[in-house]
Amino acid sequence: MANATIATETGTSLKVPTAGVAGRSLRTIGLPLGLALVVLTIWQVAVTVADVPAVILPSPIAILRYIVLRWDILMMHAIPTTLESAAGFVLATVLGIVLAVIITYSTLARDALYPNLVFFQLIPKIALAPLFIIWLGVGSQSRVAFSVFIAFFPIVIATAAGFMNVDRNMLRLCRSLTASEWQVFTTIRFPSALPYIFSGMKIAMTLAIIGVIIGEFITAQAGLGYLIIFATARADTEVSMAAIVVLCVAGLLLYGLVAAGEWFANRVYSTEAM
Repeated sequence: MANATIATETGTSLKVPTAGVAGRSLRTIGLPLGLALVVLTIWQVAVTVADVPAVILPSPIAILRYIVLRWDILMMHAIPTTLESAAGFVLATVLGIVLAVIITYSTLARDALYPNLVFFQLIPKIALAPLFIIWLGVGSQSRVAFSVFIAFFPIVIATAAGFMNVDRNMLRLCRSLTASEWQVFTTIRFPSALPYIFSGMKIAMTLAIIGVIIGEFITAQAGLGYLIIFATARADTEVSMAAIVVLCVAGLLLYGLVAAGEWFANRVYSTEAM
C-alpha cells in the first residue's frame, strides 16, 4: 500500500496511507457518473421499449447523435450564451463584494441598503425581464444586466456574513498592534471570508446563466436559450434537448472555473499563512 510522508512540527515524519484519499476521490467522481449512467440507461430502454415518439422524448442516443452531427450549430449558439453568462457573473461578483464591504463597514449603509436588497430579491425576477429590454434594448446589454440583477444578491449576503463572522480576538489583536483597517481587511477579514465568498459565487454562477437564458427566451436571435425556444416552437424536441445538454456542459465548465478559483485562492492564502 502506498504511503504519503508528512513532516510534523517536531521534525519527525509520518506516513499516511494514500489509498483512503484515492478511494474518496474515486467515490466522489464515480458515484455521480455511475448514477448518471444508470439514469441514461433506464431512459434509453424505456423510450425504446415503449416506442415513445421523438417529439415527446427523444432517446439519449438520438440526442448524442444530433450533438455530434450538428456540433458547429450548437457551438455557434453556445459561445454567446457562455460569454454573456461569464460577463454577468463577473459583474455580479464585483458588485456583490463592493456592497458587502459597504454593508460591513457602515452601519448607516447597512440599515439603508439591506432591507431594500431583501425587498428587491422578493420581486419575481422574470417579471422584470421585459423592463430590462425596454431600458437597455434587445442586445446583449439587457441580458447581461438582467443576469447581474439576478446573481449579485447571494454574493452580497454570503460575503457580508463572511466579513462579519471574524474571530473577535484576532480583530482586537490587530487593533492593539495599531494595524490599519486596510491591513485588517487584507490579512484577517478577506481570507476568513473566502469560504463564504465562494459559496455565494457558486450560487451566483448558476443564477447568472439563468438570467441570460431568460433574456434569450424573450429577444435574442442567437444563443442556447433562443435555440431552445426556436426548436420547441417547431416541436423539434431533439434539438431542444441537445441544446439543454450543451447548456449543462457550459454551466459545469463555468462552475468548475469558480471551484478552481476557490482552490487556488485557498492555496495562496494558506501558503502566505505558513
